[in-house]
Amino acid sequence: MQGHHGPRWLPGGHAQTIWPALYARHHLGPRPRYTRERWDTPDGDFVDVDVLQGDAPAEAPWLVLFHGLEGSSSSAYALAFAEVARSRGWHFAVPHFRGCSGELNRAPRAYHSGDFAEIGWILARLRQRAAAPLRVVGISLGGNALLRWAQESGDSAAATAAAVAAVCSPIDLVAGGLALGRGLNRRVYTPMFLRSMLPKALAKWEQHPGLFDRERLRAARTLFEFDEVFTGPVHGFRGALDYWTRASAKPHLAAIRIPALVVNALNDPFVPAACLPRAHEVGRCVTLWQPPHGGHVGFASGRFPGHVTAMPQAVSAWLADHA
Repeated sequence: MQGHHGPRWLPGGHAQTIWPALYARHHLGPRPRYTRERWDTPDGDFVDVDVLQGDAPAEAPWLVLFHGLEGSSSSAYALAFAEVARSRGWHFAVPHFRGCSGELNRAPRAYHSGDFAEIGWILARLRQRAAAPLRVVGISLGGNALLRWAQESGDSAAATAAAVAAVCSPIDLVAGGLALGRGLNRRVYTPMFLRSMLPKALAKWEQHPGLFDRERLRAARTLFEFDEVFTGPVHGFRGALDYWTRASAKPHLAAIRIPALVVNALNDPFVPAACLPRAHEVGRCVTLWQPPHGGHVGFASGRFPGHVTAMPQAVSAWLADHA
């Protein structure tokens, strides 16, 4: 995976982002099936967690996946990791960030890239049913939040998680956010995200009138404008720039005290290669994989139409080796 090269028939970061999500095979065997659990949160809300159906023994390891922005247990990468977990005989769970399980949550808050407190609460509950510390992977936004949890937890993280991995995470949120507001990114990906984010935020206003400036949000056309009005203020930040700066994992990678893998393709349209960390900028517990190809959570392999199982296999093998 460190030297991953995309198929010759799928050139470029945009193609390697879009095609795998829409058309490549997400699992090579039967589609993974989940059982949904609803957990009540301390603030009177709920979190939905999908657990892979199977016959893994009680003592088998647990693999936990935190999805990306507007993702879910049905995302291409989640299904691919579910299949890998099934093939290894592991338990597998996908906790949904609030509002991403198909039902609007009750509390004013939603989720964000630095949501390490929510990550910690979820992992602590899953750890109670596991025979050993968890193996945890976060995709994109979920990976940044996972790294922030590991950073904030320090030495105590080891009791909960044996190893963590962040895949295609915008660990420099300022660079990533600005990149999504320019050029083709702004015309293709930003409208895709806002198509689901705006209605959910407006529904949140109906639940909690006056929560934010509704008219300004309706006018939002970039993630910066959305985060400036909704994500930042609703979650205790002064605005988008304060949120992006304080939530970024990159400045704190040296604080991680458990094995951590940080995977970023150099042709990821969402995460500029220039903002990625170098080996001397991370601590001894952090491993960097920066393959030349892969796009944003694409990593297609094989003959047309390709499949997306190579990255989950490589990441799961790394987690197993370092747990």
